[in-house]
Amino acid sequence: MKIGVTGQSGFIGYHLTTLLSLKKDIQMVPFHKSFFVEDEKLEHFLSECDIVVHLAGVNRGSEEAVYEGNIELASKIVKALEKSQAKPHLIFSSSSQEERENAYGRSKKGATDLFIGWAEKNDASFSSLIIPNVFGAFGRPFYNSVIATFCHQLTHGQQPKIGVDKPLKLIYVNDLVEYIYGIIQSCPKEFRLYPQATAEVSVKDLLSSLQQYKEVYYDNNIIPSLNDRFYVCLFNTFRSYIEPTHFPIKGIVQFDERGCLSEIVKEQTRGQAFYSFTKIGKTRGNHYHRRKIERFFVIKGIASLKLRKIGSTQVIEYIINGDENPAFVDIPLFYTHNITNIGSSELLTLFWTNELFNKDDSDTYPQIV
Repeated sequence: MKIGVTGQSGFIGYHLTTLLSLKKDIQMVPFHKSFFVEDEKLEHFLSECDIVVHLAGVNRGSEEAVYEGNIELASKIVKALEKSQAKPHLIFSSSSQEERENAYGRSKKGATDLFIGWAEKNDASFSSLIIPNVFGAFGRPFYNSVIATFCHQLTHGQQPKIGVDKPLKLIYVNDLVEYIYGIIQSCPKEFRLYPQATAEVSVKDLLSSLQQYKEVYYDNNIIPSLNDRFYVCLFNTFRSYIEPTHFPIKGIVQFDERGCLSEIVKEQTRGQAFYSFTKIGKTRGNHYHRRKIERFFVIKGIASLKLRKIGSTQVIEYIINGDENPAFVDIPLFYTHNITNIGSSELLTLFWTNELFNKDDSDTYPQIV
């Protein structure tokens, strides 16, 4: 299947295209935001696709800008579909705010109505996803969600404040893009679909949990209690806002006549620890994870630990000398990573992850750093 995604570089778009890139039965059709001002390119894009996921939109701004911006994008797509006579299955990211009278909700409902009119007129397939509040790694603070804002503030020395405390229906971005992939596979007939929320939590309780992560994990290097999947998702979201300069963190080594002792991981959760010896010049890794929490602790030898965010060319490198200063780095989600022995003796590394290894669901995706 040939699939095109508008808004590829946005929050949901990044996660969706990353997931779809793992699927062997899918070919991505490139999209650029300039297509919205170049009619022929938009028509060509739509005619190339079997399925189009329309994620591009305006979330913030004046009421007029939000409403007119989203309606204009929908109108451009409908016009281009009509002119090109293309009939891809169109999937639209609408919002649970459709029922509200704010500009964002009205614009989403108006866009949905435009797409339904096109589908009925042309006997085409259309799915509008009525999506709850989305959260997850790399959301833009002060734009995508209150969780993104709180996480950014707590990891950047700022003090979050609650504007209005109310319960929020939340969907984790990984759950949402898996749902969209299911729609791509099944092509349902209903015009409006309702992805199930991952959880419903008050703003006050969200901030309380994130403040705990700040105190327990960010300030004291202790893995917090993660016995509920929602809180694993929330913690992974929090971790994605930590700057790379926070790592590596030096271990506290105590020496006596017997040798030395150093703590590796303190945790309030369950997990699995293992170690490796790596020969001189050899490399381990070159893969990334979408849900796992991992810690690499270099104990002996000299390591080059490299990270690269999927979709980026920027490589972050940590040189860790375990002989002089044993230190650890926690691996961010969606960062492919490897570790290389660049010293003159064997490299001893201890690894910890928050879940037990399952060869049938290892959450490990090969990609060269």
